[in-house]
Amino acid sequence: MVWITILTFFATLIFILWRPRGLNEAVPATIGALIVILCGSVPLRDLGIITETISGAAITIMATIVMAIVLESFGFFNWVAEKLAEKAKGSGIRLFWYVNLLCFLMTLFFNNDGSILITTPILIMLLNNMGLKNHEKIPYLLSGAVIATASSAPIGVSNIVNLIALKIVDMSLYMHTAMMFVPATLGLLLLVGLLFLRFKKALPKTIPANITGLSLPSYHPLKHNPTTFSDKDRTRFMINILLFVFAVRVSLFVASFLSIPVSLMAVIGSLVLLGWRWAYLKIPPGDMLKKTPWYIIVFAFSMYVIIYGLNNIGLTDWLIGFMRPLVSGSLLHASVLMGVLLSVLSNLFNNHPALMIGTITLTNLNLDLLSLKISYLASVIGSDVGSLILPMGTLATLMWMHIVRRGKVVITWWEYIKITIVVIPPVVIFTLVILYYWVSWLFV
Repeated sequence: MVWITILTFFATLIFILWRPRGLNEAVPATIGALIVILCGSVPLRDLGIITETISGAAITIMATIVMAIVLESFGFFNWVAEKLAEKAKGSGIRLFWYVNLLCFLMTLFFNNDGSILITTPILIMLLNNMGLKNHEKIPYLLSGAVIATASSAPIGVSNIVNLIALKIVDMSLYMHTAMMFVPATLGLLLLVGLLFLRFKKALPKTIPANITGLSLPSYHPLKHNPTTFSDKDRTRFMINILLFVFAVRVSLFVASFLSIPVSLMAVIGSLVLLGWRWAYLKIPPGDMLKKTPWYIIVFAFSMYVIIYGLNNIGLTDWLIGFMRPLVSGSLLHASVLMGVLLSVLSNLFNNHPALMIGTITLTNLNLDLLSLKISYLASVIGSDVGSLILPMGTLATLMWMHIVRRGKVVITWWEYIKITIVVIPPVVIFTLVILYYWVSWLFV
């Protein structure tokens, strides 16, 4: 049973990272989970615990993705791309900052996977319309992908793995944000600064100020209602939608503070937005059944089953002996060492299983509450930011590599690593140290 579980874990990881013939990552995860259940590592009675742990996180993320799909129906992201080009005013350097701001906000308002899936194709279209060469596109696309993925650290609701881990350590979304938002945001500012210094020479000094081909497609209902939706009205409409999404996002933290299920507020927000779309575009909600990536729920559940199996066969007991010295010293040591450990594990095994294994182990170390929280938050920094050194560290980065390749932009793994190996380690260390001082100042 022990060896079958271990071999299943590694085989599942290999197929998730390899994805032969575009195999959906949920397929090997599901097969792996079934093997772990059949071999007895996870008894059927544990499936109820697993379902309870991931259900809230899965519902919240799916509701957020539905909101992103609805905004895409409104032509919101095309509108944002047009505004990016307009605000850049012909400056390639100014465009760099706007692109990274967009990727940060996309993850903050939605989630890291949604940010990659929606923003990357639009950026490719934008850069193609500007007539940029391959090497001139790389700074915008690569920095945008890194920022989009790392931006899931400041608030736990931007990443399904973070939400699951929050449930495991019994930490509220509100408390996570209070402790994490400032250190992680300062780390992101350092990250984008280092990316700019690294790409400064490669950025085109001038870009076309006016671009075409990014407006709403001719068949779009908003396009055929010029009386109601002039350019000015369209801008006002998009701003109203953005304000609504912001209000929904804020409601998640209010709900967490008031002990109301965060998933409930996320579902209500997505339903209201679906109704809004139905009223304006005459598109009934039925298309969400096809457009929503339901496999994410299957993937998250299956991976947690496998991790739970590893926990049941004694992996946690072994890790407890290894990790206890890391977190039993000062809080500064706990922060830095846990963050570095999770960075290494995430790059070797992908951040999804790495964070779940690390979090389950932390809950079995019998730490005092503050040590547990700072160790967990350090793990999140290692999982969300430290994992970006190698493309295989996160599924979001692997999806991004696939999207840019499909968009005929050539970026090799070596070109990616040459950038991340320089900028990610100092950002991780800086953020972990700031986390210690911030939490100590607020809570000690």
